Amino acid sequence: MRTHQIPQELLANTAANPTSDHIYICSYQSAVGSVKSRIVLSHHLFNFLLAGEKSVYYAGGRAIIDPSRFVLLSSGNCLMSEKTAAQDGPYKSILLFFDNQTLSDFFLKHPGIIKASCNEWQETPVFVFEKDGFLVNFIHSLSLLLSSGREPAREMQLLKFEEVMLYLCSKYPSQVLALRTSLLVADEDAEIRKAVESNIENNITVEELAFLCNISVSTFKRRFGRIYGTSPNKWMLQKRMERAAALLQSGATKASDIYYRVGYENLSSFIQSFKQVYGVTPKKYQEQI
Repeated sequence: MRTHQIPQELLANTAANPTSDHIYICSYQSAVGSVKSRIVLSHHLFNFLLAGEKSVYYAGGRAIIDPSRFVLLSSGNCLMSEKTAAQDGPYKSILLFFDNQTLSDFFLKHPGIIKASCNEWQETPVFVFEKDGFLVNFIHSLSLLLSSGREPAREMQLLKFEEVMLYLCSKYPSQVLALRTSLLVADEDAEIRKAVESNIENNITVEELAFLCNISVSTFKRRFGRIYGTSPNKWMLQKRMERAAALLQSGATKASDIYYRVGYENLSSFIQSFKQVYGVTPKKYQEQI
């Protein structure tokens, strides 16, 4: 099963730049039968389905969308399959991609848009909405915007994003609150990544990393596990030993010269850790290269 980087692959032949642009709207269609694909979303995505059927598989379950509904997907990994319409018609949709910066700017611009009384939200990367009269007309306006074949001006794309977000805030506040909460979590994750990855070669403990992130040790460990899929100690050990192995492979250094460079205070602890990961001492490792 192939892994697709979205929206990078969809925008490869357009003027849009997926690495720097914050928002873009495009049409998409496919006549290929239902095939499940791995999807890595670098942006959040509104998928306004026009014809056919889409299935989205994520860690918490599965969502099925037909033309009477549309879906909002948070950035991240998921599985997707698309089914063509009846009578062999193609699968058709309009896609609106936006990144965390766009989302953050929206909430800063409209700080009181979500009612304070709305304190329940669902922790899921997938939100499915029923189309109503307003949304049908909104999607039609996107079709008209794209009908010229030219990429819409960035200002117009941002205006359409704000239009649908303002409407969803009034009608589906819980779902939008969940999206805002996911943005806060993403910011917290970025802080953890920064603290951890900038201290790989420093002699620093999990407790000290949690302190630097201004959170409790238990919260740090829980979030770390969600981000990296393992414990902080195991991850730091692996990364430090990979760094040590790279230094040893240069042939110009010995274990006694590098242990402090990968966060160890003494040589014996470093040798023990290296053997735990690679099964041999640093000296034996160099001899085998």
